[in-house]
Amino acid sequence: MKHVRTANAPGFAALFTPKLVTVLREGYGLAKLRADLIAGLTVAVVALPLSMAIAMASGASPAQGLYTSIIGGFLVSLLGGSRFQIGGPAGAFIVLVAATVQAHGMAGLLLATLLSGVMLTLIGWLRLGSLIRLIPYPVTVGFTAGIALIIFASQLKPLLGLTFAGQEPGPLLEKLPAIWQALPTASPVTMALALATIATIVLVKRLRPRWPGMLVAIAVTAGATALLDLPVATIGSAFGGIPETLPMPSLPALSWHKVIEVLPSAVAFTLLGAIESLLSAVVADGMSGRRHRANCELVAQGVANVASALFGGICVTGTIARTATNVRAGAVSPIAGMLHALLLLLFILLAAPLLDYIPLASLAGVLAVVAWNMIEKHAFVSLLRASRGDAAVLLITLLLTVFRDLTEGILAGTLLGALLFIQRMSRTVGAAQMPWVPEDVADTSFDYRDTGLSPADPELVIYRLSGAWFFGAATSIESILARVSDRHRGLILDFTEVPFIDVSAARALEGMLSASRRAGIRMALTGTHSDMRRMLFANGVRPPLVSYERSIEAAVNKLRRASAET
Repeated sequence: MKHVRTANAPGFAALFTPKLVTVLREGYGLAKLRADLIAGLTVAVVALPLSMAIAMASGASPAQGLYTSIIGGFLVSLLGGSRFQIGGPAGAFIVLVAATVQAHGMAGLLLATLLSGVMLTLIGWLRLGSLIRLIPYPVTVGFTAGIALIIFASQLKPLLGLTFAGQEPGPLLEKLPAIWQALPTASPVTMALALATIATIVLVKRLRPRWPGMLVAIAVTAGATALLDLPVATIGSAFGGIPETLPMPSLPALSWHKVIEVLPSAVAFTLLGAIESLLSAVVADGMSGRRHRANCELVAQGVANVASALFGGICVTGTIARTATNVRAGAVSPIAGMLHALLLLLFILLAAPLLDYIPLASLAGVLAVVAWNMIEKHAFVSLLRASRGDAAVLLITLLLTVFRDLTEGILAGTLLGALLFIQRMSRTVGAAQMPWVPEDVADTSFDYRDTGLSPADPELVIYRLSGAWFFGAATSIESILARVSDRHRGLILDFTEVPFIDVSAARALEGMLSASRRAGIRMALTGTHSDMRRMLFANGVRPPLVSYERSIEAAVNKLRRASAET
């Protein structure tokens, strides 16, 4: 296997030019604007109820969810590295945001969001976006399913119309007994509205899949609440309505003590935001056949989070469902995402009083559907059946996310996935003794007597090594080297099928070769590429300990000549 280098690494412009600039350079006319306007309107209709529902479930106000979609969504599309990414509040953040609000208050949340934006920008500038993709697939499926379960559990109170004697517990193991005890306070009207919302979304999706089912459900239940004067909590009664203008930007309260206090939350926001945004961009790539710029996307997400915090919004990230809706609606450029944000602003300016009638039970029903859709059910079952290792990574991530903490779930799942990968890679290391056949010479025309080597010559042995030689395979490497280094006067090791070798394997090889040299065994290496030779030379595997030859035939001739001279 030959080592291949990238001829020219991508420059700054190739990595950080927003896709909007690329689209405008390609040419942008009225036909594309019309397609983007239709897609932007479609996404805005979907984003309106989702933004409010996610914000409320996170412990924020519905207005803050809308501010997040307007400010954050506009900047993600303006500066981002994807043609189709839609930014805004995401269901995956509900658990983290709610925990931050509970622990540090709204001021702490805004500061953590701002710090997360700075971190995301730095990750993008440092070109670390590709590292986010190294998180194993079972981990992403596991923590997404865990978040979905927590979201659903968090909505049981508004879904059932429960009343708690005290504050609703946060941890799931404490929440479920409290919900059970509060069941006698359930409101039949509230439950009916929630079920009507879910049923409407499901029916619209089945009968009229192109219609905005969530908005239809919200409109129907809000209309029924207003006309029948139903005794249920609404946005107006719970939050005093939606402001008809955007707030003025302002910095959250800054102090070194507060920064240290909210730093763990900011790190968690950063990690999840990077994962969610790049996953969403990958989904858009798969649906459209385009490619996104990962580091540019992270920079845009960072700027959007900083701006969202300044305007009182919550965490911004790429949203998979709204991005997929954008692609399916026929978007051709980031202008669709910018128009979606402007249309949401128009909704606030013109229709804010109507939003007051939306029942909280209906928004809870929307989130129940979102939670169900978040669980990748087919992937979950497939991973459980794939292997015990993948199933273990999936379940550990899921359980830690649900019962401990999202960050712990991701870190533990990734660590376990890495250990399983190392174990599997270590099993690929091998060494096979091979007969020597001269290159480009027919068997009938070659005479082994010309070199003094017989096909079963006990004096010279050739081993073809395979697999990645690295620290995880140290035990296997040592046993292989111990096996190949005995009973012979000449030894050839062929590295053609070794893609790379690390310092641990190089040191083990140097130890074996040194011992063999002291025993009078002559050795040659073949099939090494330049990076491998640099690693081997740096760890003492160099002449006169061993010779490097172009081919096995050249190594055979070299060792035979050396043997004849002695």
